[in-house]
Amino acid sequence: MTDILPFLKSLISAPGLSAYEGPVAHLIEEKWRPLVDEISTSRLGSLHGLKRGRAKAPRPALMIAAHMDAIGLMVTKVEQGFLHLDEIGGIDVRILPGTPVIVHGRQEDLPGVIVMPPLKSLPEAAREGAIGLRHLLVDTGLLPSKVASLVHVGDLVSFNTPPVELSGEVLSGHSLDNRASVAALTLCLEELQTKSHLWDVWAVATAQEEETLGGAATSAFHLHPDLALVLDVTFAKGAGDKGSGDWQTFPLGKGPTLGWGANLHPYLYKKFKELADQMEIPVAMDISPSNSGTDAYAIQVARAGIPTMLIGIPLRYMHTPVEVVAVKDIQRTGRLLAEFISRLELDFVSRISWEDEDGK
Repeated sequence: MTDILPFLKSLISAPGLSAYEGPVAHLIEEKWRPLVDEISTSRLGSLHGLKRGRAKAPRPALMIAAHMDAIGLMVTKVEQGFLHLDEIGGIDVRILPGTPVIVHGRQEDLPGVIVMPPLKSLPEAAREGAIGLRHLLVDTGLLPSKVASLVHVGDLVSFNTPPVELSGEVLSGHSLDNRASVAALTLCLEELQTKSHLWDVWAVATAQEEETLGGAATSAFHLHPDLALVLDVTFAKGAGDKGSGDWQTFPLGKGPTLGWGANLHPYLYKKFKELADQMEIPVAMDISPSNSGTDAYAIQVARAGIPTMLIGIPLRYMHTPVEVVAVKDIQRTGRLLAEFISRLELDFVSRISWEDEDGK
C-alpha cells in the first residue's frame, strides 16, 4: 500500500470551503486521473471518477462518496481594517481566537489571525464564557485603506494551521473532515489497480456536504448507482468525553466504524461486518437511529431509493483547525473497500433484503 500521507497533507493544506471546492477538487482530479477510466465534474462541482468493471455491459454500478468540502468562514463586514465573519458549516467558536487564517481576497490571498477585542470593549452580556462569532475579527496587519481595497464582503476565509505529524502515526490539521475519507477512497482506487472487479465503480468527491448535501443528492440522481457507500468521519474518543457512552465515541487507531440505523441498509452492514472479521480489520457499530447527518441521507433517498452504507473514520476535535486522525484507520478503510468491491457478484442486489435472517 502506498504512503498516503503526502497526498493527505496536500489535501488539508488546500482551501475548498463548502460550495467553493475548486482548489481541492483540482488536487483530487490530478491524483485520480491515472486511477480511473473517466473523470468529470458535476454541475454542482462534485468530482466523478469511473473505474469500469470487467463484466459484460450493462454492468451494475457502485457509488462511493466522500465529501471534499470543508468548513470555514465568510467576510460579512469590513470595518476600520478588521473583518467581521460568519461561518460556513458548523464551527465551535471557542477555538477560533488566535487561529491563523487565509483571507481569499479578490486580488490576492492575505494571511491573517482571528482576534477578539478587549473584554472591557464588549457588551457586559458578552464577557462571560466563549466570545461569540459576532464579536470576533480577522486582523491582516494592513492599514484600513489597503484592506478596503483588497477585501470585500463575501470573500472566503479558510484555516491556515499546517499539518502536524504526531506520535503514533497520527496526523493533526484542519479539514481532515472529510479529506481523510478522500484519502481512504484514493487508497481504494490504488488497490483496485491490482484487483479484478465485475461492477463499475464511481468514485465521487462530493461538494457542499457541510451546508446542503447538494453534491451527493445531485450526483446520486445523475449516476443512478445500484448501491452506494459513503465515507465520512465519526467522533473518536478524546479529552473530556467521559460522559459519552461507547456507542457515541470510538477509539482512535482501532479501525473504522460501520453505520447502523434507518438511514443505512442492514444487509450492507452485515456483509461489511463479515468481511471485516475475515480480514481481521477491527470495526465498531456506529449507531444513527435517524438521519446520519452525512451524504448517506441524500443518497439513500435519491430517485426511488438506493441501498446505502456509511463507513466512519474516527476523528478527534471535529470541526476545529486541529482535527486528529490515525493513518492506520484510513489505510484499513481503503483496504476494506477494495476487497468488498472485488467480491461483489453480479446478482448481489437481487439478494438484498431489508431484514436479515434473524428478522432484525
